[in-house]
Amino acid sequence: MARKKKPSSIKSFAKIFFWLCVAFASTYFAVNYFFIQPHIFYPGFEIDIPRGYKIHGIDVSRYQANINWEEVKGMEVKDIKIGFAFIKATEGRFLVDSKFRSNWSNAGKHNLPKGAYHFFIPGKNPEKQALNFIGIVSLKSGDLPPVLDVEVSRKISVKQMQQEVKLWLDMVEKHYGVKPIIYTNISFYEKYFAGVFDDYPLWVAHYLQPDKPRTKQEWDFWQHSELGRVNGITSMVDFNVFSGDSSDFKKLLVP
Repeated sequence: MARKKKPSSIKSFAKIFFWLCVAFASTYFAVNYFFIQPHIFYPGFEIDIPRGYKIHGIDVSRYQANINWEEVKGMEVKDIKIGFAFIKATEGRFLVDSKFRSNWSNAGKHNLPKGAYHFFIPGKNPEKQALNFIGIVSLKSGDLPPVLDVEVSRKISVKQMQQEVKLWLDMVEKHYGVKPIIYTNISFYEKYFAGVFDDYPLWVAHYLQPDKPRTKQEWDFWQHSELGRVNGITSMVDFNVFSGDSSDFKKLLVP
């Protein structure tokens, strides 16, 4: 009688090994995608967007030229859409952004939560800078608080910087009845503002970070990229996230 052939032990081991590899790879991908990966590349926006944030927004000025706000508001890629916009209003004592009025009006028409910002010039009369902003920007319920953009020093001292910024913030808060937001980058904040302006909402710029800005300071907004693309805007645009959820966001808005 001929001996019956037994299944090859080598082939059996190879099949088991193959399916173990498949299971391992699938598990690794799932864990990495849903629990570890701090950001995802969104082809529509052409940038990595950090995971874990519910509210995303942009900031614009005349450099973005004419904006189609209907397309901005309507754009959605996967689970991400534009939920707010900061719009440049003024700079220094006299300058008004040439696109502010149209951007402000059209963003409002499309019910996009919006905020206005002033680019601060240190060493120039802060009271006149505040009046420049106040004379141009009218806020209503549902708008974001006014923003002071401070990112150049012009070689003035820390003390002088703090005094000038405080004057602007006090005048603007008194006029609108809401505490302004400070925008700056991490190193600038740590040098000029840390420990002095910590009770103000903070909008911090820090690029090329996977999941959050590298700072111990609490922040409300994080500008994480300057290379985003959005429907209705022909040039690249800054992208931001809000730190909290929708209820936190509503609490921050002008009542």
